[in-house]
Amino acid sequence: MSNCNSCPSKNSCKSQATCNIKNNPNNNIKKIIAVMSGKGGVGKSTVTALIAKKLNKMGYKVGILDSDITGPSIPRLMNLQNQRAMSNGKDIFPIESKEGIKTMSINYMVDNENQPIVWKGPMVGNAVKQFYSDVIWGELDYLLIDMPPGTGDVALTVMQSIPISGVVMVSVPQDMISMIVAKAVNMAKMLNIKVLGVVENMSYIQCPDCDKKIKLFEGEETEKFLSEMDLKLLGELPMTKEIVNITHNGVSEISDSLDGILTGIVDNIK
Repeated sequence: MSNCNSCPSKNSCKSQATCNIKNNPNNNIKKIIAVMSGKGGVGKSTVTALIAKKLNKMGYKVGILDSDITGPSIPRLMNLQNQRAMSNGKDIFPIESKEGIKTMSINYMVDNENQPIVWKGPMVGNAVKQFYSDVIWGELDYLLIDMPPGTGDVALTVMQSIPISGVVMVSVPQDMISMIVAKAVNMAKMLNIKVLGVVENMSYIQCPDCDKKIKLFEGEETEKFLSEMDLKLLGELPMTKEIVNITHNGVSEISDSLDGILTGIVDNIK
């Protein structure tokens, strides 16, 4: 933009700027994948939890960093909503699920999960940085970052501060949502971060009698979106009671049909 030179934040927000956090010597994280949508309500956190569950089932060591500070979902999705994080004064210890998936969320640090986090941007950004640098993640094959909606301060902080290997975008087959997700895709490209592809959530319902896929939304918005953005479709998640119940009961056992879909998604991002 023509007025960037007069902006006091130009050095921290320009695409080539970096402010990498010093790695915690206790951690060895092989691959960091951000799960992003640009829009709330599309199932981004649910997709994050499902991918983590699948990677864990395949024998990988997995962690989830919940960077959605003002709207954290991971504790509930992982059946860990009553847990509290511990610290030795310097390091923070993540909460592990029964399968051994390590997680960190702001909800582990408040007395009541309904308590709002009323912080300004810099404080939220600093909390996310601490969740990466101060948490004892240990040895991980994959650290998944559940990103906040949008392309604002926190998303920028994560993308500039943490060495992300790639981004998985989550969308639904609606033209307006695709337009908003496109903003997140373009943000990642501006910051030279690889977009691994798109997971289409709420893609269809499956007829219980003939197994036919019934599209919930008319048109070819997803195909058009993928073509225009030159992106790969990683997989299509149906709208099922199993996935809907995840938001209420957390991720437990995954059915064979859903497991097959997740295999295709994970194989494309490994």
